[in-house]
Order: sequence, then structure tokens, then C-alpha cells
Amino acid sequence: MASDFDALQPDVIFNALEEAGFNPTGECWQLNSYENRVFDLKLEVRRNAPDPSDRVIAKFYRPRRWSREALRDEHEFLADLQREGIPAVAPLPLRNGGTVLEHGGYLMTLFPRVLGRNPQEFIGDELRQVGRTLARIHNVGAKRRALHRPSLGPETYGWNVLERLERWVYPELWRRYENAAAGVLEYLEDNLDKAAFIRIHGDCHKGNLLHTGKEFFFVDFDDFCNGPTVQDFWMLLSGKLQEDAAGDEQEQICLGYEELREIPDDWHLFEPLRGLRVISYAGWIAQRWEDPFFKRVFPDFNTYNYWLEEVEILSRIANSL
Repeated sequence: MASDFDALQPDVIFNALEEAGFNPTGECWQLNSYENRVFDLKLEVRRNAPDPSDRVIAKFYRPRRWSREALRDEHEFLADLQREGIPAVAPLPLRNGGTVLEHGGYLMTLFPRVLGRNPQEFIGDELRQVGRTLARIHNVGAKRRALHRPSLGPETYGWNVLERLERWVYPELWRRYENAAAGVLEYLEDNLDKAAFIRIHGDCHKGNLLHTGKEFFFVDFDDFCNGPTVQDFWMLLSGKLQEDAAGDEQEQICLGYEELREIPDDWHLFEPLRGLRVISYAGWIAQRWEDPFFKRVFPDFNTYNYWLEEVEILSRIANSL
């Protein structure tokens, strides 16, 4: 079966870097990424290079995923964060004067290589630090909307995905799945305040959080969108708010967050947003299933047990609303 990235051979990667104004040595390491293809590339340092670095991270976007305008929204947000002194990894300037290059049928961006560790657990006041950083990001995000990015909600991430999933969910489970999903999506329709949406990270979990030894910063804004600020909280917690660990974590994050920004008052959206994530994540796998890579990474996706577990998770969320 064909993949969107079958044509992304080494010569395409290295030629794209040269077109961008950099001189690769030919040393290349592929990094973990499901949706896009990301490479750590070594460079020959040249005085006239756009950035005098010996390593860059090249991100080749999956074709038809984002438009140039949508990528520009993301890159402008990252630049806004940097201008405010907020730790963020913004794209490097390219020879064409922008931050996006089209080469070989792919849109590509280059980022500086930044080292850090993913937190397995938060120690001491680290969650307060995360809360402060998140508040600073949201203060910048609130200044304007992203014109070419979706708004998080049941219309963009729910109902259309549910239609796609009907042919994937086992027939004997479909009615339960559909009813639970509809309960979650209808709750969000009634309770999301779109007027309060701002630019948010959108995929704010520990895997997208790095610590340099001095400070935390968020990476991978690929799912950057307009949405409720509370979306950037719930994935950082260890479980439901009602559970002791998550409650303690929420308190710590909020102590840091409220130093710089008012704490959200829509915590009731935690569980339905988690349900929306369950639906949209399954829809994403289904949409990418023809890519052989996804069959290897998600081998249980088309099994009965996978969908039984999904039904049970969604049912518990829907019944709690």
C-alpha cells in the first residue's frame, strides 16, 4: 500500500535543505512522528547560512493536512510567543524569505534543534512552572484569532468523524458507540462558549512538554487551533478531576496559572473534551489507515476488543455529564 511519504527519499530531503539555504552533510536521523515526517539533520556551517547552526530539525508535513495559510498562522503564533520572551521553538527563516518551503510535493519547515527531557512526573514546584508558562501562552493567544485554523468543537472534530467511524466500529457495538458519542457532542454544543475561544496549543500533553534544566517549554504546535483554554489543561493531568492525583495536580497548575491569568471557570468541560479527543483520535487513525505505518503502530485498531474499550470509555464519559 502507498504512503503519502513514499516519495520522501533522502535526495528530496537534502535537496529541500539546499533550496532553503542550508548545506546538509548527508547525516540524517528520523525522529518519532506519526502524522508528519521529522528529521534531525547535520549541517555544514556556512557564514551566509540563514542560521549559523550545525543541526536543524526538518519537518515535512503530510500532504493535504494543512494549507500554507494554516501553517503561517501556527508560525506567526510561535513568533509572537518568542517576541514576548516565552520559551518556544519558532521556525527558522528560509532563503525564500518565509518559514515554509514547497519541494517535491511537500511543505517543509526547519526548526532549531533544542534539547530537553519529557517529564515522566512533576517534581517539587514544576507544575506551578508549567502553569505560569501556560498562562503566558494563553495571554498571547488571546490577542487575536488564528484565521486559517479550525475551532475546537463537535462541528470540526466530532460529527463528521462519527460518520467516518460507522464503517469501522463493529456492527454490534455501533449503536452504543453512536449514542455515547452523540451525548458527548451534544453536551459540547450546548456548553462551549465560542466567543471565549483563543489561540491554544490544542495537544497539550506531557509528550509535548520539554524541560531544559532551567525552564519548561511546549513543542509541536501541529494541532494549534482556536479553542477553550481548559483544553490545554486536562491532558496534563493524571486522570479525572475527581481523582486525588489529578485534583492535586490541578491545584498546582492553577497556583502558577493564576499568577498571570485568571483561572478558567469551565472545568465541567474536562470530561466531554476528553470524549471529543477519543472520537477524533479514532477518526484520525481511520483516515490514515491506508498508510502502512499506521497499521504497524495501531495493530489492534480494527479488532473487536479495541472498539469495545472505546465504547466503554465513551459511555462512562457520556453517563457522567
